[in-house]
Amino acid sequence: MRIHHIGIATDNIEKAKQYVKYFVDDIVECKEVYHPLQQAKLCMLTTKQGIGIELVEGEVVSKLVKKRQYLYHVCYEVDDIYETIKELTDLGGLVISEPKEVVWFNKRRVAFIMSDLGIVEVLEKS
Repeated sequence: MRIHHIGIATDNIEKAKQYVKYFVDDIVECKEVYHPLQQAKLCMLTTKQGIGIELVEGEVVSKLVKKRQYLYHVCYEVDDIYETIKELTDLGGLVISEPKEVVWFNKRRVAFIMSDLGIVEVLEKS
């Protein structure tokens, strides 16, 4: 299991990009896309060290932004999404989004779990 990316909640992706670029040099970014399952706009930034920073704008994160809680989730890439979900729920986690194929990640499945560390996204390896 490895960290794939961190999700940052924002009410303005362009403004958030400027903050990230202030702190991190050599950012590679993909174009902004609308994700219908999350009803959100997304933009993935990647550092030269390979760290993904996913900016998320939309209703799904609006309550977090109002509370000024910008760290939305940490995403881990996992070998077996169902086994990982079982292990996290055995630790007391609660599935808040069942595994779904996501175009954003080339139709790999993702799931979201509320844990004692906050929201965790698990992404199946390709």
